[in-house]
Amino acid sequence: MFDNLSQRLQLAMKKLRGEARLTEQNISEALREVRMALLEADVALPVVKAFIDDVRARAVGKEVLASLSPGQAVIKVVYDALVALMGESNDRLQLAARPPAVILLAGLQGSGKTTTAAKLARFLRERERRSVLVASADVYRPAAIDQLRVLAGTVGATFFPSTAQQKPVDIARAAVEQAGKSGIDVVIIDTAGRLHVDREMMDEIQAIHAAVDPVETLFVVDSMTGQDAVNTAQSFNDALPLSGVILTKADGDARGGAALSVRRVTGKPIKFLGVGEKTEALEPFHPDRMASRILGMGDVLSLVEQAQQTVDQEQARKLAQKITKGKGFDLEDFRDQLRQMEKMGGIASLMDKLPGAGEIPEAAKAQMDDRQTRRLIAIINSMTPQERRFPDIIRGSRKRRIAAGSGVHVQEINRMLKQFGEMQKMMKRLGKGGLGKMMRSMRGKLPGVPF
Repeated sequence: MFDNLSQRLQLAMKKLRGEARLTEQNISEALREVRMALLEADVALPVVKAFIDDVRARAVGKEVLASLSPGQAVIKVVYDALVALMGESNDRLQLAARPPAVILLAGLQGSGKTTTAAKLARFLRERERRSVLVASADVYRPAAIDQLRVLAGTVGATFFPSTAQQKPVDIARAAVEQAGKSGIDVVIIDTAGRLHVDREMMDEIQAIHAAVDPVETLFVVDSMTGQDAVNTAQSFNDALPLSGVILTKADGDARGGAALSVRRVTGKPIKFLGVGEKTEALEPFHPDRMASRILGMGDVLSLVEQAQQTVDQEQARKLAQKITKGKGFDLEDFRDQLRQMEKMGGIASLMDKLPGAGEIPEAAKAQMDDRQTRRLIAIINSMTPQERRFPDIIRGSRKRRIAAGSGVHVQEINRMLKQFGEMQKMMKRLGKGGLGKMMRSMRGKLPGVPF
């Protein structure tokens, strides 16, 4: 989401790092570039002005100018200003209420509310250990009711049935009553998309809010709408007592202006980012971690948390034991590792959280194609269990069968087997304690894995 902004800010900071001494002049030159980068990212003009004034006031202070490493000191100033701009810390859902706690989702048409309802249900079930009921009050789009019913089944949430003939207020009230009788912890109510200028529709959602008294009223907005996202959030905030914002489609080609502006303009925190289409693609928004990613310092903490939540710990333990005993790393193990990588958002998502990702050449970034990972998995899936365990038996006719089954050329099978053979040797060395050598020799060995 912040690719262009991140590159521009890192370039400006790099110039300052190279200065032997900081002056008001070279700080002003750098801040001019920062200002242009923020405006291009569609950050609201008043927010840009306040941000630049804040950074300038801190950067020309005695502590920075007298620092032994003034360039690094300015980066710390910009980092602190970004964190302050986006809200200091993660603002958790306030669910400490008598069950059922009600979460009401509001937003424009096409902002992704229905998918977000399912993502939020999954997040609450898996990370907060709460039972969840979801209900659709979108009577204007019957497909939305069916969509939520299907999604509820995939995330393990209870679905409250509703029809287009019912009134939205009645649906919401009945859903909360049903949850109370069933002992369910949280109710998520998905509402119809509405324009903030549509008085009748705004009256409707105000009535729903009054009927269910939610503990959280979240505005769901497409981050790709840029500054318009902030303007509509402000309008909805005038009509409803919003408690927070969820930015969807943050993995797309968004410029990031909404994330940097919405807190300052509306006073409401961003609570979550939608970072993909899958139901697990919802991340709590941490301003400090996001600021670190924007400045190219990575987000290792989120990466560790993500690994803890998605990696099969038992599978990882068995693989570690296997390698330690020198019993061999086979194609089934390799496929498992590729699948784990996919669960964590793919190569590009992982690299985005690593420090120094902005320094990776564009040619290397172009290799970070998750389609290649899926092709490798398809090739391995087309093999028999015996072939996966004993790759050496894969010869001419077997290669042709595997190629046909996975939709690739035989040359790709040959290339993968050769690369896998090298990886097996590395794993054997790892079992003998050669981790450092293995990491160095792995560089560029597997397609789509440039590191």
